Amino acid sequence: MTRERRRRIIHTRRTATGLTLAGAISFLAGMTDATGLTLTGDFVSFMTGNTTRAALSLGHEDLRHAAVLLSAIMVFVLGNAAGIVIAHFADRRTFTVLSCVSIALATASLMIGQSLEMPRFYLIVASMGMVNAAVEQIEGLPIGLTYVTGALSRFGRGLGRWIIGDKQMDWTIQIVPWVGMLAGAIVGALLTQIAGAAALWLIAVFAMLIALATLLIPKRTQRRFNAVPRSPVRTRSRSQ
Repeated sequence: MTRERRRRIIHTRRTATGLTLAGAISFLAGMTDATGLTLTGDFVSFMTGNTTRAALSLGHEDLRHAAVLLSAIMVFVLGNAAGIVIAHFADRRTFTVLSCVSIALATASLMIGQSLEMPRFYLIVASMGMVNAAVEQIEGLPIGLTYVTGALSRFGRGLGRWIIGDKQMDWTIQIVPWVGMLAGAIVGALLTQIAGAAALWLIAVFAMLIALATLLIPKRTQRRFNAVPRSPVRTRSRSQ
């Protein structure tokens, strides 16, 4: 076997592993978003929708609902930041992040009662922000886990470039998060109809199962899911 062929095989395996993991996490996000929307009436990972709804609430002078949604957006951002910080100090990045997400969702499932509805909502939102740190890229291509608008946009742009003659097919992977989110949302809606708020328990268990499955992925492969941080020195040298 030639070195080039071996490289192609390794690249294919890494891509397949990354796409499987991204699809599973997007499925998790879809379940969580459908359950959160059913339980609270607001999105827990679709911040574009929450931004629009917050603006509409402000327009209708519903300041309380606008404040809830704007706070959710801020919590989502902080959840993303927390996920990156946790991942930075973790030996097993994906496992640690998904374990924290599972614990957060399990804790949210224990918050029963009207007085705990808002804390539960924000905890779910934070967990959905955090989960984005589990996989940031696949073989150098950025991929979203809880926000499929960007994935669909990249898919559409890739399709356009293919139509005008660019035969690169890397853009096709962007459909995976959308399919995962759609399938997860369907399952989440069904689970919530059957089990109500207890569906969060099942989602937390699913998150932990994904976390445990990532222990089978070599650390070297998992490191390739991380976005490469910008070097301050390199940035300064470019600006000079």
